[in-house]
Amino acid sequence: MKRIGEYKKLFGVEKDIELKSLKKAYRNLVKEWHPDKFQAGDERQAEAEIQSRKIIDGYHFLVSIAPETILANADQYAESISSGIADFQHKGNLLEITFMDGTTYEYFGVTKPVFIKMINSSKLNRFAKRSIYPNYTFRMAKRENVEA
Repeated sequence: MKRIGEYKKLFGVEKDIELKSLKKAYRNLVKEWHPDKFQAGDERQAEAEIQSRKIIDGYHFLVSIAPETILANADQYAESISSGIADFQHKGNLLEITFMDGTTYEYFGVTKPVFIKMINSSKLNRFAKRSIYPNYTFRMAKRENVEA
């Protein structure tokens, strides 16, 4: 959740992420912090290099959790969560679930007590469908090709 808040603050996003306003803020920030804007040897060039990477990462991250993106990928997401859980990992408040179809999704804000309830559940997928999938912000982390 800290990462989401940090990126929202960088782009000036208050509540919901709207792709149109996010794209406009992204373009303005890139213009301001593009490394080519500074001459070689300028101490701000190194800072601009770091800032531009942060801006690019933040933009792609926020686009991946935007409601419009989630809605556009809803069918694929439904198919993935229906395939069953192959593996999962919990670090801090981030739960990473790899599904049987090879996709991996990150769920933000999943606390340790919720994770413990999940692993102690007799029906892991059922618990996740009721308590994880509808309640936490998520994004696709990666998609691996799975040979049939």
